[in-house]
Amino acid sequence: MTASTGLPAERLRTRCDPESLPFETTATLEDLPDDLEQARADEALRFGLAMTHSGYNVYVLGESGTGRHAIVGRLLAELAAKGAVPSDQCYVYNFDDPQRPHLLALPAGWGNQLRLDMQTFVRDLAPAIDAALSSDAHESRIEALQDAHKEREEGALQELGEQCAADALALLRTPEGFVFAPTKDGETMSPEDFDALPKDERERIETAVGTWSERLADLLEEFPGWRKALRESICRAERDALAPTVAHLSRDLRDRYRDILAVQAFLDAVHKDLLDSGIDWGSSGDEDEGGDDDNSGRFQRYLVKLLVDHADTQGAPVVYEDNPGFGNLIGRIEHVVHMGNQVTNFQMIRAGSLHRANGGYLILDAERLFAQPWAWDGLKRSLRSGEIRIEPPAEAQGWNAPVTLEPQPVPCRLKVVLIGSRELFYLLTDHDPDFAELFKVAADFDDEMPRTPQNVNYYAHLLAMLARNVGLLPLDREAVARLVEQGARLAEDAGRLSLYTRKLADLMREADHYAREAGLERVGRLHIDRAIAARARRFGRYSQNVLESIVEGSTLISTDGRRSGQVNGLVVVELAGEHFGHPVRITATARLGDGEVVDIERETELGGAIHTKGVMILTAFLAARYARNRPLSLNASLVFEQSYGYVEGDSASLAELCALLSALADVPLRQGLAITGSVNQFGEAQVIGGVNEKIEGFFDLCAVRGLTGDQGVLIPSASVRHLMLREDVVEAVRRGTFHVYTIDTVDDAMTLLTGMPAGTPDAKGAIPKDTINHRVAVALETMATAQSAWSSGRGAAGARRSRQVGHWRQDGE
Repeated sequence: MTASTGLPAERLRTRCDPESLPFETTATLEDLPDDLEQARADEALRFGLAMTHSGYNVYVLGESGTGRHAIVGRLLAELAAKGAVPSDQCYVYNFDDPQRPHLLALPAGWGNQLRLDMQTFVRDLAPAIDAALSSDAHESRIEALQDAHKEREEGALQELGEQCAADALALLRTPEGFVFAPTKDGETMSPEDFDALPKDERERIETAVGTWSERLADLLEEFPGWRKALRESICRAERDALAPTVAHLSRDLRDRYRDILAVQAFLDAVHKDLLDSGIDWGSSGDEDEGGDDDNSGRFQRYLVKLLVDHADTQGAPVVYEDNPGFGNLIGRIEHVVHMGNQVTNFQMIRAGSLHRANGGYLILDAERLFAQPWAWDGLKRSLRSGEIRIEPPAEAQGWNAPVTLEPQPVPCRLKVVLIGSRELFYLLTDHDPDFAELFKVAADFDDEMPRTPQNVNYYAHLLAMLARNVGLLPLDREAVARLVEQGARLAEDAGRLSLYTRKLADLMREADHYAREAGLERVGRLHIDRAIAARARRFGRYSQNVLESIVEGSTLISTDGRRSGQVNGLVVVELAGEHFGHPVRITATARLGDGEVVDIERETELGGAIHTKGVMILTAFLAARYARNRPLSLNASLVFEQSYGYVEGDSASLAELCALLSALADVPLRQGLAITGSVNQFGEAQVIGGVNEKIEGFFDLCAVRGLTGDQGVLIPSASVRHLMLREDVVEAVRRGTFHVYTIDTVDDAMTLLTGMPAGTPDAKGAIPKDTINHRVAVALETMATAQSAWSSGRGAAGARRSRQVGHWRQDGE
């Protein structure tokens, strides 16, 4: 095969023979064999998840839609099934410091049982306390204590009254308090009688009143102490009355949880608080804790807040958090408004996904995590400190933040699997020192795999599993073969298969729709082809508009004839994940100058760095090949005609070089051909991307205008392995109405585009005449000579040229 004959049709699409597939339909295929799936990533995942040292969390790299979540989920389910079920996590009231609830860790399933038991305990507590405190024996004891206290006070006052009678005084009780009054013959004297007494008698009585008033004051000062003693006696009576009741209510609890010391300590604290607070049970309870019922009022402190329940968990937990906000990760403390203030209690503590995954595995999407404020810092703090501390983020704790709780931190023992893009992984590695410390393992998922017979069989299992998971009809072997070819097309390599399962799954769903619409029980190749064609139509508005613009003449693209300095390049546009190719006219002009090749795209800030690099490389090629011993004395301009968007990439650098050589040699190029490929400093054609879409874009234009057999596309030889062209393009090549040529160097390209030999220098460096390279070399030598003559004559004719320049300036003015 020679370049002039082009590639045969068989090289344009590597087909999958349905007969090579050992099944009739995918209904007989088992699920995906694990040993063939992402071996490197699987090994990294298993290693990171098996490491018990801190910091060995895993970051999963890969492109979205390649099945990362499904594979990670399946592996974690396998590992979690062998893991131990973690303990239940509960919070209980801290009787020493109510703002800091205690953490209670219980064996799996015991947390909910304790919660229910304490609810029963609290439900039975109120009537039991009421019964104990209202019993006849207790009430009689309290009444006796109160009566004794009353008799003591009354007796002391009575004794004082009897003693003051010796001084003709009586102790009287009035609404304002106790007073002493003079008496005569056992009767209290009236004020008039008192005033009628002799002066010395009045003075004696007044002195006696003062003395007895002091003794009364001393007696009254003893009363608070007596009353305190009464309260203490009543408290002892309350404790004595409640002790049997509380012991009876908690006896079953103590027996049930006798082996759990933390529960025993909690029950001891409840027992002590009940006995210490017994005298208060007649009141309305703790108003600050809200509510009047037992479960939300005075007995709320004895309840258990079940934070995480693992009663139904099998093995280690696997949690996927799809909304990794700070509160959803770390947990939160809710508040309610009570009398205008925000209040809370330990029953309003809410668990986060870190709590639910503790002892197991937590899966997070990196992009979603970083979209949430403070979430990444909260996750790092928990992993770094080894404990999950439920608290508002520091940035949210303002001066007017409501008073909240400080629950005892939960030990953090879990593995975090962060799934994200490669770009984000490298960005975090470079800019966040904590990231490399906390995520020491990277599991890099392949986007594609080699297209070997073994892997084709694996691919069939993968497709069968994808179809089965979403309830699709089975696929016959022809449909699977077509999907294998489409997988190679998605990989942009006939020798590889794409693992971008999202697109494959979508394609199968759409094909399934057409098969069901036809009333069939299996999906065939026809349905896959129809789904692909329908998708192309749905996303084809842009490509159709470009094609119409060219056909109508609004965009100037020639597909016949010859033109100097003009060539058809090929570009690819990506929209919504779909790729479209179309031709673009590239033109070049050359003139005498100082060796500058102007990239008009760059000068207008419409060209990217890679495109600029390609232009600089072709400039270096020109200088190295044609001007090694003399200055490159030209100015050239390169432009994408009628291009109004951003241009990036170097896949047009070979076309730009061909246009420039054509302009220099003044040799026209065939407009029925289009070319793609990048070029290096040695003039070698290099591989490019999007080769299928580029060829098809030019073919569509030629097909609309009419295939003549003189049209085709030039591609680098290295891109042949990437060819997975549409069937209509392959058929046109088979009929000889369209061609795909391969090239290795710019000389190959110029030979095809001009029909003139490129020209290879002999041993002395002489280039044969009537060749492209000879004409280019002659043109550059002519420019160099003219440049030299112009420069050497500058001094001798300086005055004359100065006058001429002045004259030109006057003309310009």
